[in-house]
Amino acid sequence: MSIRPRRSALYMPGSNARALDKARTLAADALILDLEDAVAPDAKSAARLQVAAAVKAGGYGQREIVVRVNALSSDWGRDDIAAVADCGADAILIPKVSSPGDIMMAARQLAQAGAPEKTRLWAMIETPTAILGIESIARTARDPASRLDVFVMGTNDLAKETRARFVPGRGPFLAWLSMSIAAARANNIEILDGVWNDIADVAGFRAECEQGRDFGMDGKTLIHPSQLGVANEIFAPSAGELEWAHKILSAFDLPENAGRGAISLDGRMVELLHADIARRTVALGRAIVAVTTA
Repeated sequence: MSIRPRRSALYMPGSNARALDKARTLAADALILDLEDAVAPDAKSAARLQVAAAVKAGGYGQREIVVRVNALSSDWGRDDIAAVADCGADAILIPKVSSPGDIMMAARQLAQAGAPEKTRLWAMIETPTAILGIESIARTARDPASRLDVFVMGTNDLAKETRARFVPGRGPFLAWLSMSIAAARANNIEILDGVWNDIADVAGFRAECEQGRDFGMDGKTLIHPSQLGVANEIFAPSAGELEWAHKILSAFDLPENAGRGAISLDGRMVELLHADIARRTVALGRAIVAVTTA
């Protein structure tokens, strides 16, 4: 089972050369080099050239490198894609995706700009229209030409567009998050939770990471390096989870359990579906070790 850890995806401003350099030393699974919200309009042209040069220069190790371009409907989106398509990024993140057509248009532009097949497409889910059409958007991933691999929840923009408030427990957002997770899983797409805005509130951030993990998110998008440690911890299997996963797999490997669909283990009923979950848990643990020791 091949898994790429995406416990932490840190936004870095594309206009800040110092930040792009510092990113090479940070313990993030993914780096989102941002040309959109973090860059002022008069700095966007210079930022796209700077980001493309930084990615080409390399030095980011095992970190997954993603470039967030401006919306394709904006004055900068098409030029962003033209500038960064062949720079070697692992993925391009498209904001304001609201329909399957947005995905396919972005994929066509990437191909026309010379992006290699390894450069995948990530999609921001941040509009009411996207939530209402989330399954049809996710279904485009079944077409290899779409390049679609990851959903990124844009909870700040969702709050703006719906007028929902951020409250403890994120009650106003839970239906939208659940719908997006279900659509992603039905179409073999990874999904990352939205950002936590209050950098100083570490307890609140931890609680929201735990909530996202329990909902089924693969990781969390972050706005500050200080958030990396908590996200990496919470979205990784715990020592106890890894121990139990190994125990399940070992039990099913015993000759007396060959061909059985369910067994009793330490007083619990364990089925083959639990073995599938255990297999993924072990694979994720090994993948995390691989990227953190490389």
